[in-house]
Amino acid sequence: MRSLQNHLLARGTGILPVFHGRDAHATRGVQEPHFNNYVMITTFACIPCLARQAAEVAEMSVADPARREELVRLLLRGIADTDWKVSPVRISQLMQRRVREFSGKPDPYRELKTRMNDAALELLPALASAAAERPDPHEAAVRLAIAGNLLDAGSRERLMPEELAEHLAQIWEQPLVGDVAALFRAAESAQRILYLADNAGEIVFDKLLVEALPRDRVTLVVRGVPVLNDVTHEDAVVAGLHEVAEVIDNGADAPGTILEETSPAFRQRFREADLIIAKGQGNFETLSEVEAPIYYLLTVKCPAVGAAIGAPVGAMVVKPASELNRSTSV
Repeated sequence: MRSLQNHLLARGTGILPVFHGRDAHATRGVQEPHFNNYVMITTFACIPCLARQAAEVAEMSVADPARREELVRLLLRGIADTDWKVSPVRISQLMQRRVREFSGKPDPYRELKTRMNDAALELLPALASAAAERPDPHEAAVRLAIAGNLLDAGSRERLMPEELAEHLAQIWEQPLVGDVAALFRAAESAQRILYLADNAGEIVFDKLLVEALPRDRVTLVVRGVPVLNDVTHEDAVVAGLHEVAEVIDNGADAPGTILEETSPAFRQRFREADLIIAKGQGNFETLSEVEAPIYYLLTVKCPAVGAAIGAPVGAMVVKPASELNRSTSV
């Protein structure tokens, strides 16, 4: 069985770190990623993955071949015309808006999200039992919560639902970078915990971690509008998160957290939070310059994010923003 690192490298990870769409992977012979106050922005190397995303979403959302081709051309023109001095999350957001408008489907990834949720729910009982028997149940809950992070339709290095069982069998041996005990100490001292969820399927495993936190202090945040396979209120309910925490949405349609586009109510919660747990690379890409009490929980899918967060490709990461030397305030 391949390690997760080999799994990612086999899917196209090379030597130099660059961004590809929502998440990144590297290709040989291209430039290093650009940073704007440590925010990674789109480069030439992002374009193949954004183009793949355009083709995949067109296939999922439009049945007629001629109309499907029309949509792909529209999305590719949009990629070409968009200012690339923004995060790939922003370009993906604009693409997905065009898809919803063109197709008339408010949630083009709904079928895929259902498959991801179903696959995770089927595996959950056995994994929860295994986690309870681990030497450190807190670390086990964190590993499971991070493990689902590869269920990401925006990433080339994503897992599909049928690959989930094999991947989860490896998670106990994968490198875990960061201090789990410090995360739980921060949670114990926090009165208001904001948990920024990421993907469908992944949300099922988030429940185990939320249950391990001081539950009466946790608010789970989902996307305000369906985008990619990111989690919405419907997915949170399917996973049972409404039973263990308050569930709110951020009022926005980005596959990350672009604060200026979120609702005033969410921004107030964000400012008031004593601890923010941000899942996934989309949230990392869009919040990494923000000075806030954030802990990032993610699987490193590319060398660029690995370099920024201080972990190798394939590693599971639990790291506070305070260790990232970011400089911009909310």
